Parts: sequence; C-alpha cells; structure tokens
Amino acid sequence: MSISNILYPLFRRKFVNHRLAVVFPCLISLSFSCFATETVQPTVVVTATRTAQSIDESMASVTVIDRETIARSQALTVTDLLKGLAGVDVVTSGGLGQASSIFMRGAESDHVLVLIDGVKVGSATLGTTAFQYLPPSQIDHIEVVRGTRSALYGSEAIGGVIQIFTRQGSGEPHTQASLGMGNHNTYEATANHGGKIDKTTYSVAVDYLQSDGFNACNGSESRACYTVEPDADGYDNTSFSAQVSHQFSREFQAGVYTLRAEGNNQFDSMFANEIDFTQQVVGLKAQLAVTQAWDMSLNIGQSQDEQDNFGHETSSNNYQTKRNNANWQNNFSISDNQLFTLGYDYLEDKLDSTTEYASTTRQNNGVFGQYQMQWEAFNIIIGGRYDDNEQFGGQTTGNINLGYKINPTLQTFIAYGTAFKAPSFNELYYPYFGNPDLEPEEADSVEIGLQANEATYHWSLNLYRNQVKQLIATSYDASTDSYLPNNVDKASIQGIEADVGTTWGAWTATGNVTWLDHEDDATGNWLPRRARQSAKAALHYQFEQGRIGGEVLAQGSRYEDTANQRQVAGYGILNLNSEYSLSKQWMLRARLDNVLDREYELAQYYHTAGRGFFVSVHYSD
Repeated sequence: MSISNILYPLFRRKFVNHRLAVVFPCLISLSFSCFATETVQPTVVVTATRTAQSIDESMASVTVIDRETIARSQALTVTDLLKGLAGVDVVTSGGLGQASSIFMRGAESDHVLVLIDGVKVGSATLGTTAFQYLPPSQIDHIEVVRGTRSALYGSEAIGGVIQIFTRQGSGEPHTQASLGMGNHNTYEATANHGGKIDKTTYSVAVDYLQSDGFNACNGSESRACYTVEPDADGYDNTSFSAQVSHQFSREFQAGVYTLRAEGNNQFDSMFANEIDFTQQVVGLKAQLAVTQAWDMSLNIGQSQDEQDNFGHETSSNNYQTKRNNANWQNNFSISDNQLFTLGYDYLEDKLDSTTEYASTTRQNNGVFGQYQMQWEAFNIIIGGRYDDNEQFGGQTTGNINLGYKINPTLQTFIAYGTAFKAPSFNELYYPYFGNPDLEPEEADSVEIGLQANEATYHWSLNLYRNQVKQLIATSYDASTDSYLPNNVDKASIQGIEADVGTTWGAWTATGNVTWLDHEDDATGNWLPRRARQSAKAALHYQFEQGRIGGEVLAQGSRYEDTANQRQVAGYGILNLNSEYSLSKQWMLRARLDNVLDREYELAQYYHTAGRGFFVSVHYSD
C-alpha cells in the first residue's frame, strides 16, 4: 500500500494527531519521499506550505513530475523534464550539458529557489542552479510551485520553488537497471537498488551518461560566444545517490542521504572552453513526535557546486560554492482544523576560487511562522518570515492565502505574497565589477486561481501579477567611469496559465497554455529571453503491453537583449514516444524528438537539436 493511501485520509480533516502521522515522512519537507504513483488518492505535496497537503488543497499552482513520468520521458537532464510546464520557460545554450536558464512566471533565472531533499542548492557566484548536470535517473519526483514563497524559504523564491526529491527505498528490496543509446553517440547506463528491511529503508542508484554532442554556438568574434569553433561539444556525467532511513520508534525517525554528479562539459568560447564540474548534496534528517500535538523535524545538509574552467591554453579558473544548510521546524496541531508552524533556517554561503573576491562567506539566519485553518468551506493560510543577512541586514516577507471550496471537487483561491532575492557574489564582489552596496531585489505578487479535480479529469486556471523592484542591472557609473551593477530597474509581470488533463478509456490527454506580459517599467521593453506565449499538448494511448503517444511544444518569439533589437523567432516541434513490455521484467522504450526536424533557437546564435532518437531497454525484478 502506498504512503499517500495511508496518509491522505488523515488529512481530509486537515490537521491531525501528529504522533500518529509522524511515522510518515511526508509531514515535513525533508528528503523523505512523500509521493506515490497510484492515482486512487490525490497526490500529497509538501513544498507549497512545508507541510503535507493534497495537491488540490494546496491553494497554490503546483505541478508534480512523478517517477513514472520521469521514466517514460527518457529525459537525460532535468531541463528536459521542465520543458513545457505551465509558467516555466527553459532556455538552453546548445545540447546536453550546455548552460541552461529557468524563467518561472517571467521572473529572472536567479529568482527560482531550488531544493534537493530540502537543501538549498546553486552557485553563490552566479546565483543560479546548473540544472543541466542533475540526472533524472536519480530522482523520485519533482514538485514545482509557481508564485512567491519567500515567506517560507527566504531569498530566491520570487518566481517560485523547484524541489527535487531523490529516490527512496520502499517495499520489498528490488533492483532496476537500464541501457540506452541515441544519436550523437549518446549512451546512458543506470542501476538502482532499494527497499525496506524491517524498519529500515534504503536506496542506492548510479548513472553514467556520455554524448559527443553537436556544435553549440553559431557565433563569430563579435557575437554570442565570440569565437568560431565549428566542432562537436561533448558531455559526460557520472552520478551516484544513496539514502538510508530508520524508524527507531513510533515517535522517532532519522536518516542520511547524498547525491553526487561529476563530469566534463565542452562548449564554445574565446577563453576557456571546457568545464570539469561537480554537483553534490549530503545531509542528515530526523523527525520526532514530541507530544500528541507537536512534531519536530531537523534537516542538516550541505550542497556543493564546483566548476573548473580551462582550455585554449588559458590558466584554469576554479569556482567552488558550498552552502551549509540547517532547518529546524515545529508543527503544532492546535485543533483538528488548525495547524501552526514555527521554524528556523540557517544558511552559510562559502566561496573558494582562484579569482580573488573581496568577501568569500555570507551567513543568513531566518525565522518563519505559518498559520493554517480550515473552517467549513474556507481555507486560510497566513505566513511571515524575517531574515537577518550578514551582507545586507534584515528582510521581512509575508503571505496570505484565502481559499473557498465551491463543491467537493472545485476550489478557488486568492493569494498575496512578498519576496526578495539576495545579490550574488559576482554582483557584490567580483573584481573590478562588483558593488558591495547592492540591496536585495524585492517583489509583490497577487494570484487568483480556480482548480477542479475529478477522478478522470483535472483543470486549473491561474491569473497573477508580479511587481519586481530594485532589480539589479549593469549601468554606467560616472564617478568611477565604469559599468557596475546597481538597483536601478523595475519590472511588471502578469500572466494567465491554463492546465488540463483527462483520461477516457485507454486515452490520456494533457495540455497547458501560458500567456505572459512582461516589461521593463522604465523602457516598456520586453524582458529578455522570455516568450510571451507557450503551449504544450500531449496525447497517449495505453494498450495491453505498452503505450504510445506524442506531444507538441510551441512558443512565441522572444528578445535576446534588453533593448529589444535582437528577436528570436518562435517555434513548434513534435515529439513521439512509446514503450513496450517484453515480459514481466523487461521493458523497451523509444522516443523520437523534433520529428519534423525544425531549426529553431532558444538563445540567439545557439543551436538546438534537430531530429533525434533515443532507445532504451529497462529491467525491473
């Protein structure tokens, strides 16, 4: 029986005896897995409120990418999994392993908070996360929450939060493995073993991926990569993940977890044109039911982002970020329909680099509280947070959500929240460029949503407006006769997201449409690299021994630059995929991407893949 089948009835009356519920890890947003692939009960999510809820009661715009979806997609990178989601715009600068940017609801690419098993990840120098290096085979599921969440998580959560949960053990010990190959001499091998023995769950997974790639950049000495390198840009990635968790008693559970990916990435540049990279997360988690109405959780972890840039006979430049995380969270059940959450977050960013920065460490202490109440057909969430940052001082954020259940399957909500983004180390301290007087970027957001969930269909409609101020942009400083980052820009972003899915017999259809209006308030220009229209439609047919289907992805035009002089045309592509069960243990999967071989760009002068294929065979005992 799945965890959600047991846990969801406890949450129908939303807040319950936490001593009973503590045996189920979903109560807290640590690295305990809380997702099940069965559809009998609604999906339980934790990222929207840092407490367990069914997805239809979260009063947030949430998308869950489950393990089954990940496996069927045969995606080789997390960026491939995120493409086509409502409100999410993925821009890649070439093929496998090339730099990627995630724009959520029109916000900047560094306005997305990324967590792996509850640990904040990303580069402190760039302020972004290298999604292109994260292996889907190591992932159990992903929760994507669109909209401001700084009142719960602090800095970065202006556009939303993406939380990645690594694979967990459950059920009888079992082994899974796969081998795959595609064009550009692309090969992948994966293996996973995990399960539950008595009161201990465990999982171990490995993955190796390599590809010769294709020429990433169609540049020149005066544009894009500022060089002409008509070569194939290869990529390889070796990854490993593991977790062990033990139920010591009815009240206490603890475990450890890790994820590591390392490899080499080639790209086009007039300077260094290769990167040796390492992405790593390691941590300790624990939860305790203190009383019938009070449960406590602790998550201590460290994420590491290291990149060693070299090539063209240039000296090596190394950048290593370590983010030391600690989270202590307490959930108090005031009554059957009221829950109060109180927590403390600690974050230390440490930088070790061959480049001399004026400062290499920064600490942040945050305290947060949240009150949730369910009264008849109404749901209320009120939250607030205070962050004390070593670099810029204090920052206060808050949110309020009000929901109304029109009938058992239809709910509407309105939400308001504030958010901020702390400046990156490059913006603050990079030699001859950084500005240590920068203030955090700030945002105010309002959202109205309508959601319906039935056994055979679901749909949602969300409207939002986000005002971002004190945006950091490079401007001319006459006093120093140089260009420096300053808090000079403001932006207005508003949009509509529609998402629908239905099952009719053996057929499953899903689709979403995003309309986005975004502009720089000072100039009226579009914000760069964001499309204003995006859409995805997918149709699949399930038969006795397999599944076959396809999807269409389309986006409108975008501008590459802030001056809106360099337009990147819109595009539409068709992808096909299938799977066939050879036996109880063996499965064959195949996909054909960009079937019509469309030529298009996401970042100007950077190539995307033409028609391509990937075929894989999967074993599960």
